[in-house]
Formats: sequence, C-alpha cells, structure tokens
Amino acid sequence: MCGGKKPVSMAERAKYTMRDVARLAGVSTSTVSAVINDSVVVSPQRKARVMAAMSALDYQPDAIARSLKTGRSNAIGVIVPDITNTFYPEVIRGVELAAQAAGYSVLLCDSNEDRTVEERHLSALFSRRVDGVILACCANSRANELIARRHIPVIFIDRLPPSAAINSVCTDNVAAGQMAAEHLIGLGHKRIGMLAGHLGLSPHHDRLEGFRKAMQEAHLPILDEYLIAGNVQVEDGVEAGHRLLDLPNPPTAILASNNKLLLGVLQAVEERSVEIPKDLSVLGFDDYMWNMHFSPRLTAVAQPTGEIGRKSFELLHQLIQNPPEENAAPMHVLIPAELRIRNSTASV
Repeated sequence: MCGGKKPVSMAERAKYTMRDVARLAGVSTSTVSAVINDSVVVSPQRKARVMAAMSALDYQPDAIARSLKTGRSNAIGVIVPDITNTFYPEVIRGVELAAQAAGYSVLLCDSNEDRTVEERHLSALFSRRVDGVILACCANSRANELIARRHIPVIFIDRLPPSAAINSVCTDNVAAGQMAAEHLIGLGHKRIGMLAGHLGLSPHHDRLEGFRKAMQEAHLPILDEYLIAGNVQVEDGVEAGHRLLDLPNPPTAILASNNKLLLGVLQAVEERSVEIPKDLSVLGFDDYMWNMHFSPRLTAVAQPTGEIGRKSFELLHQLIQNPPEENAAPMHVLIPAELRIRNSTASV
C-alpha cells in the first residue's frame, strides 16, 4: 500500500498484551492494570495515555482472567423460557437498564421451554464465571437443584420453583387473578370460562387460585367444563376457545391466563363470528401496545414488567455485593398488577 500503514489483522490484534499497552503508553504494566481494574487512583494524564494505547492496539482485557484475579466478572446471566413471549423482552429491558447503570453486562439465554436446554445454559453461565443469574424457569425445571450445589446468587422471576428457600421477584398473581375475575363478576357475568395455562408453572397456578377465590366469595359455581388447563401457546388458546364456545351453555366471559392464550381465543372468536363484547367479554393477562389497536380495544391485567426486571437486578446486585449468611431468610418481592379496563368487557 503506497505511503500507507499496513492494517493490523485480527490475529495480530489478538496477540497484544498488557505489556504492549504499557510500552506504547510509556507506563508500567501495574499502571495499565490499575486503569483496567479501577483498583488504584491513576493521574488523568496517565489514564488518558493508557486508554489511547488500548484504543490504538484494539486491546481487550481478558474478562475470564480478570474475574479469576478479582473474583468478579461484572456480568450476570438471564435465562428466560420463551423470548418470543412479549412479557420477557420487557422484563429483560428493565434488567439491562439497571445492570448498565451499575456497570454490569448481561448474557441472555432462551431455554425454549426445554429443561435440558435450561440446564445447558446454566452450566455455560457458571463456566463463564458470571456473578449471578436471573432465571424464569421452564416447565419441570430442575434448576433449583443444580443451583443449590453452587454458591452463586440467583433470583427467580415470574415462574418460580416449588420451594420457599429461594430469592424471587414476581407479580402478585393470586391477587391479579382475583382482580380480573372480580371485574367480570362486577359486570354481572356468572358463566366465566378460564384458560388457566400450565398449572405446573407458578403464575398460572396462582392466577387460577385467585380466580377461584373471587368466584367462591361471590358464591358462584366453578364448573369443570369452563376451566381448561394445558399449554400456553397461541394454538392452545385457539383450541380451548373453540371448546368453550361449543358448550351447550357457553360462557359469557373468558379470562385467558397469558397473552398468547388470549391471541388464540381472539382467533377462535373471529372464526366463529362471535362479537366482542356483545356476545362475549374477553380479558387477558399482559398489556402491550397492540392491545390498543384491536377492535374492540382489549381489557387486560398489566404486569409491571420493567419494575420486575429492575427489582430483580437490584436484589441480585445486593446479594453479589453482600453475600447473605448461610441460614439467612430468602427474599420474596411481590409486585401488584394493574387492571386496565377497555372495550372488550361489558355488562351482560
């Protein structure tokens, strides 16, 4: 190349060490280490020279080696069961914002509702020496057993394992299920169907418990044919919606336990030419922008997704900075949901 400097290849960049940075900056390697680890005060002039040398050489500190030395990686892992479920990206955004403010990186994993994949992700995060993990379990998860063998802080969110000895952040789903049912009961509905979701997952189990509580307090019968449990995908909502609408005496209102089941119900309703809310009131969990663009606009129980993410990181960071004593009581944070009433529910 005429009159130019030969570009540095990626392989050559990878060979640069802290010693090369120190030589270019005209400082000692201990000064470079102090700048990287922010362990000792370095004068602004020297720090600027070190940063300029690192930039010129495209030098990236070895995060794993650094974590072995300091005992901290300044990284956390987040595992969710279904990244296509709009609930989780909103929670993750809350985690990311709080983590960035505290100087942490976030490694995101999707278990795809598969406990084997979930366990593989946990092992990978442990091997990368993350400082802690935020985890929403998949069905039949064994994560709590694996984590119990490790001395690493973990916060369970949304979907919780059946153990009281965990640290957790989630919506108060019993109260949320009760609030949703009470809204429909208050509109005069007595025949209320519920798509309860997967009862092995704590949010769906708790929402059903809240639903039952509201019905019992209103002295209304809970008919088996009006309760459908199972999986939590759109196609499950379609099938369940048709089953409820096929009943000789179909419900006048349907409560869906998550946003995907709600979408399935809406598809079944459209296929049957049922009019909402004239013929059927519909209410779901999770409130997103698209709820405002349906006709009619959808009544929904809104979960505090951003707050769940923010609070879960704050709790995790607290455990990282101040490890609890062995017999310390676990911390459980329940955050209230909000009912947003629109046009998909009406009086009978």
